[in-house]
Amino acid sequence: MSQENQSWTKTLLPLGSSIQDAILNLDQSGLQIVLITAADGRLCGTVTDGDVRRALLRGLSLQERADDIMFRSPMVAPPEVGREMVLQLMRANKIHQLPVVDAEHRVVGLHVWDEIIAPSRRDNMMVIMAGGLGKRLRPFTEDCPKPMLPVAGKPMLEHIIDRARAEGFSRFVLSVHYLGHMVEEYFGNGERWQIAIDYLREDHPLGTAGAISLLDPQPDLPFLVTNGDVLTDINYAEMLDFHTHHGALATMAVRQHEWQHPFGVVRTKGIEIVGFEEKPIHRTHVNAGIYVLDPAALSVLSKGEPCDMPTLFERLQNQGKSTIAYPMHEPWLDVGRPDDLERARLTIKNHL
Repeated sequence: MSQENQSWTKTLLPLGSSIQDAILNLDQSGLQIVLITAADGRLCGTVTDGDVRRALLRGLSLQERADDIMFRSPMVAPPEVGREMVLQLMRANKIHQLPVVDAEHRVVGLHVWDEIIAPSRRDNMMVIMAGGLGKRLRPFTEDCPKPMLPVAGKPMLEHIIDRARAEGFSRFVLSVHYLGHMVEEYFGNGERWQIAIDYLREDHPLGTAGAISLLDPQPDLPFLVTNGDVLTDINYAEMLDFHTHHGALATMAVRQHEWQHPFGVVRTKGIEIVGFEEKPIHRTHVNAGIYVLDPAALSVLSKGEPCDMPTLFERLQNQGKSTIAYPMHEPWLDVGRPDDLERARLTIKNHL
């Protein structure tokens, strides 16, 4: 229990903090909850990943108060409650965190499901795109495929696999093309990692969606797809659960991107000036390169035909199928250029 090792103290955030502060807290604590407290330590409310994602979808600014999105009546437990009762409460209420408060409602600990129960096994497959040419990373990729470039002592691809393994995933398919033999020689059948690895071999680049058209046999459960050059702290299992909960056919992880106009904007109607905006900030969602697909989504693909993921989503939308966004706030880096590679190496090194 986090009450014993004091890691729960990392989740504390004072009233009046911003949503950005809450995101930083979530990322730094790794406990998937923020405990908003008054000056005297009393629990005022909680903020979870889900609360933040809903706020991002509503277009709220990261500078707005976390108090506005917190849950004000969270379930809590007194310190004397035992492990079995804690498990029953968390299981019955489908919660992964349970704050511990004293008689004055001051926070004194936190029960975390993942610390009590090992991650459940996931039978869902993860497909990782590892066949790109990596042209923007030359000369590093002249004799090494991009996902095999070392970061903190091991290939980027291994970091992705290790993270998914820690969340209960054990079935992987690696799509290879450029210098694919190096990927296969390193990972083999996955036995060294106590997982199963198969391969999709592209004769020519097919794009992310085109590559998964080669899956044979096709999966019978929703499956994850990720680019092999995306390093992130995203929780793959939570994204899969989000997809399943919403009954979608395809889910795309998206990140909020902010861009500030360098000039003051003049709003006009005809020749009349109707208003001014001083260097307005534009917020959009960008594709993070991580997806969850239902097996039925493969029906819009032709085997071996080049296709990218946005096109797959558009085809599903044209058929009236449900395609949804999974807004993410976790650290994320698309390693596409030499400076991205250096940033990834420094970031992971600092986390070791």
